[in-house]
Amino acid sequence: MADQVVDVVIAGGGPAGLSAALVLGRSLRRVVLIDEGKPRNAVTRLSHGFLTRDGTEPEQLRMLAREELRRYETVDLRHDTIVSVERAADGQFRSLTKEGQAVTSRMLVFATGMKEKLPHWEGLSDVYGRSVFPCPYCDGWELRDAPLALLGNCSDGNLLAHIQLIRTWSRDLVVCTDGAAKLNAEEREQLHERGISLYEQPIAALLSSDGQLTHIELADGQRIARRGAFLTNTGAYEATDIPRQLGVHLEPRGVYQTGNHGLTRLPGLYIIGDAKHAFTGVAGAVSEGYEAGVAINHALSIEDW
Repeated sequence: MADQVVDVVIAGGGPAGLSAALVLGRSLRRVVLIDEGKPRNAVTRLSHGFLTRDGTEPEQLRMLAREELRRYETVDLRHDTIVSVERAADGQFRSLTKEGQAVTSRMLVFATGMKEKLPHWEGLSDVYGRSVFPCPYCDGWELRDAPLALLGNCSDGNLLAHIQLIRTWSRDLVVCTDGAAKLNAEEREQLHERGISLYEQPIAALLSSDGQLTHIELADGQRIARRGAFLTNTGAYEATDIPRQLGVHLEPRGVYQTGNHGLTRLPGLYIIGDAKHAFTGVAGAVSEGYEAGVAINHALSIEDW
């Protein structure tokens, strides 16, 4: 049986991929969106910062988006995973899925996001997404003025910037770096002047009750009472290696290299959302999906001319 041939295949059904599918579907482009249903924010209870949907469950957002897309016969939603991609001599992409399907497309979009490699602290899984979070813009309001902690170090030399950011939401702040803090003498003095305690001992455990953080336990036995915390780093890495296999390189910060609108060095191949930025937030991802959808439709319109 011959492969199905469409205009665009989108890998990933998060906000970026769904948004791109909507724009392209409404542009009369034949779109196949393939998603495995394992979102990065699966542990997140409520999504914040997205206008008109602030405080909505992430899965509900995805459900509403999929319902909207089903109105368009131009968009085909599939629960599957792309396992490999071949690029034909004519520049088209042949995507093979875990379920054994093959789809050939003129354009290919990866909106597959990132996966987390969290620190191995005892108790982290009990509180992550409930009272310990990666993003203060998403969850800082709910923890405003509470006793907070910033957990982890920064290999990029931006630890002070992280501290300054979290202090926006609470002045009752401690920093636990789980090892020697990457701060110089002047930066350490700035913390001292502002009453921010710095703990460089290894983190032994995060203690909690029903998902609510209560204490940070250090290796020397100290326990620091806290109601919430943010991580400096979640160890995020690209969820798929396929773009690299096609010749797209990673930037030093671990995301794929792209140009305008997510277009890569390979004509017809786009990367958007967290796979491009490491973290965009729902609003940013939706915006980027829209932008990429418009750019792709324009490119296809020129080809069709």
